[in-house]
Amino acid sequence: MRICIVAEHASKKFGGEAILPVHYFRLLRSLGVESWMVVHARTQNELSELFPDDFDRILFVPDLWIHKLINHLSNYLPRRLSTATLGLFNHLITQFCQRDIVRQLIRDKRITVIHQPIPVAPKFPSVLYGLGVPVVIGPLNGGMQYPPAFRQAEPWIGRAGIAVAGLFVNLVNGLLPGKKLADVILVANERTRLALPSGIRGRVIELVENGIDFSLWRGTSANVESATARFVFLGRLVDWKAVDVVIRALKAVPLAELEVIGDGPMLEVWRNLAEELGIQERVYFAGWLPQEECAARLQSSLALVLPSIYECGGAVVLESMAMGKPVIATRWGGPVDYLDESSGILIGPKSYPDLVAGFADAMTKLMNSPELATSMGAAGRKRAVRDFDWQKKIQQVISIYRALAEKSDVPRKCKEGRVSPTAVSKHR
Repeated sequence: MRICIVAEHASKKFGGEAILPVHYFRLLRSLGVESWMVVHARTQNELSELFPDDFDRILFVPDLWIHKLINHLSNYLPRRLSTATLGLFNHLITQFCQRDIVRQLIRDKRITVIHQPIPVAPKFPSVLYGLGVPVVIGPLNGGMQYPPAFRQAEPWIGRAGIAVAGLFVNLVNGLLPGKKLADVILVANERTRLALPSGIRGRVIELVENGIDFSLWRGTSANVESATARFVFLGRLVDWKAVDVVIRALKAVPLAELEVIGDGPMLEVWRNLAEELGIQERVYFAGWLPQEECAARLQSSLALVLPSIYECGGAVVLESMAMGKPVIATRWGGPVDYLDESSGILIGPKSYPDLVAGFADAMTKLMNSPELATSMGAAGRKRAVRDFDWQKKIQQVISIYRALAEKSDVPRKCKEGRVSPTAVSKHR
């Protein structure tokens, strides 16, 4: 097999879905699978450090002036609207550049399967079709809305724009039918399956989007003894992560403190909120930290808190489970796929006050019962090892590759050659 991973970004620093291509490429190369990766040049320096021995197998789309302009304009729109409009346009520009690079890789390196793991949004179009080799897309994860009680929190212009953008995306999927023609579409759950564009011809397989790298997230379920219980939030500081819910809950839990790990546009807003409530001495904003440091901070905490009201996946939930730590999360989206009552506490988003009160009660419950926190952590780790290990997941993906590789039309006797330097940016 010769696999080509195609993604907008591949990064451990970007957060979110950008780490998924890194895992696929890392694990395939560790298993000796002939594989290449085609991504945007924004993460070129980072990837040179992550993969010094395989850097010649990573090819880059240059950061064009149009990319830079779109990124600048996207700062002036609500996040979801920006993603569905300017983000879509940016992705398509990158994909058309990638298509030329992939075509040469198919010819010169005898690629037998193309895998496009991101973007994970089920309706985002793909231009990877008609290339003569099987295509795998996903696992996709999406089809989400805000909880009913929170939908008015999104600006009306954002809601209206999303509705219009949805019609546009359906049109683009008809003009660029990569998803419809893909041989295999991987979906994380039934919600995502129902959100796929109409007319899918390939096989749809359910496979969890996220996984756990147990070489990094390898804690135990041992509880941490401390006079003050520390809870940790990990993630980008954007409005829908709703960290303000936990900050307000903390006001009602005087023996608790919160460490917020991450960066983003809501940092100052939430820092000011903690000051307004008079609890700034119990809320620590650590900023962005490397994953190794995140793991260490999580290990010394009582539990992870994830109050997000728009979380399709939630890799941090799995990472906390792997560390043997219980999770308090909103009962909405991705966390519901991972957690049950044995490994965490899910709070229904019936209303904003109910969500705040629910997090306060859950934090107090874990503080008052260390035995419960320990048993939840142990149960979560057991499930994480059983169901979410990246090593097991990559074997499932490889079995899909292997089944498709036999369908490849690429001549097996084609001579290997170098990819044309005009198709990719130069390595620094």
